[in-house]
Amino acid sequence: MSPTTTTILISSLATGTIITASSHHWLMAWVGLEMNTLAIIPMISKQHHPRATEAATKYFLTQAAASATILFSSTTNAWQTGTWDIMNMTNPTANMLLTMAIAMKLGLAPMHFWLPEVLQGSTIETALIITTWQKLAPMALIFMTSNTLPTTALLTMAMISTLLGGWAGLNQTQTRKIMAYSSIAHLGWMAAITTIMPNILTLNLVLYLTMTTSMFYMLILLNSKNIKDMATSSSTSPTTTTLAMLTLLSLGGLPPLTGFMPKWLIIEELTTQNFTTTATILALSALLSLFFYLRLSYSSTITLAPNTTTTKHKWRFKPTINTTLLTTTLPMSLLMLPITPMIC
Repeated sequence: MSPTTTTILISSLATGTIITASSHHWLMAWVGLEMNTLAIIPMISKQHHPRATEAATKYFLTQAAASATILFSSTTNAWQTGTWDIMNMTNPTANMLLTMAIAMKLGLAPMHFWLPEVLQGSTIETALIITTWQKLAPMALIFMTSNTLPTTALLTMAMISTLLGGWAGLNQTQTRKIMAYSSIAHLGWMAAITTIMPNILTLNLVLYLTMTTSMFYMLILLNSKNIKDMATSSSTSPTTTTLAMLTLLSLGGLPPLTGFMPKWLIIEELTTQNFTTTATILALSALLSLFFYLRLSYSSTITLAPNTTTTKHKWRFKPTINTTLLTTTLPMSLLMLPITPMIC
């Protein structure tokens, strides 16, 4: 893909997200979402491989259906209330349709089936964009409509997402699928707190983007597409592998790393609001996610005898990337837990 094409696509992604996040009219929000979708499709299918084409097709059909549902829900609300204002979603049917559509956009369970397959058919760089930047526009809509969204539906999807994200990630060997189910589980935590405390939702989203970006950047540096690649990386890149292990543990929410902060605050707030059953299920599901994070961390740091390599470098192309973003996001992914009392 030429630099000009890449620049146009990245600019379209940024513009679509900004349009959606700054809109007060549902039609403009829909335009921004469509710009996002149309810009990411060529990036997914640029490999000219059947799996990449399949991933692009699945992504397009899912996002187009979700966008149409958002337009339908906003039309239903405008029919009843006479306004297209995003902040004025008062019709219960329209709110439920909007919740389902945004869940499909994000990949929340039970509308999550497209996310692991799309990430597996994409390059690691494109998977990074799908799991980070592409979440911003739907999350902006959730934040703007958080006062009117149905709490029961969001809590139900949150419990299903965290349980499924942890359970389905247990038997995965591909790092992109593991990160996909990690994304589903983290989105479940965000959905649980959406209508109760939107400020914690924003904090959780920022930390999720930071930790996921750091992890994907290290997967790119290590050129690791599966657990076996991670197992042979410690002999060639010990420092990067150790940092990747710490980032994985932070994603799992293991104290004293940064990832424990949002889980701590969400469970505390749910307990305060008497959603103890939801808080218990979320805490138990975090153990499932932590298990496969620990397994991946163990395989990346303890190189077993059959996987030991005597070469200093892997016999594959090692991509060169700009590590400026990594040096910015990595400390935030690991060292921010002590500031939790300041946030509270």
